[in-house]
Amino acid sequence: MPQRDSNQAQSDIEERLKSLFSRGLAGDDRAYHAFLSELGKRLRAYLRNRLRGLPDEVEDLVQEALIAVHNQRHTYDMALPLTAWVYAIAKFKLVDLLRRRSRQELLTDPLDDAQDILCNSDSEAMQARRDVAKLLDLLPDRQRLPIVYVKLEGWSVAETAGMTGMSEAAVKVGVHRGLKALAARIRNQS
Repeated sequence: MPQRDSNQAQSDIEERLKSLFSRGLAGDDRAYHAFLSELGKRLRAYLRNRLRGLPDEVEDLVQEALIAVHNQRHTYDMALPLTAWVYAIAKFKLVDLLRRRSRQELLTDPLDDAQDILCNSDSEAMQARRDVAKLLDLLPDRQRLPIVYVKLEGWSVAETAGMTGMSEAAVKVGVHRGLKALAARIRNQS
């Protein structure tokens, strides 16, 4: 029974947001403002759960996602769930943030060798993430994005297809070819 209540609540939220959004697109400024306000609250909670280690980034990311929703509103297909479209945009913004941060971390060198002595055991995992980020940056988007979303982020093939605009088959092929290309690069570096 709780699952049914949860599903009904999600359905009610979807209907409310979609109604406000469509009225906003039709020129109702108050409805559009209410849509953005309610959406901002939902995105804030969604991103706060995913950025627990980076709480200062949440508000900037919410604003980026709201701007992207506004700028891309003409691409939304009213036959599809609005929340799936919005959360796909938010996930893209989240991945962009994490990619930017990983690149910034790659450019930051320790100030002296003493930091190596003071490092904890997480440094090996961090180095592995940097190495993977460097390798992934060498791949084209059609291979890199499916690997990041499916293998690293844990999204389903269907979610990844929806996010990237690729077919599910193309996502599967992208993962396969991308992993194969990464393995070949690693073998050639050894």
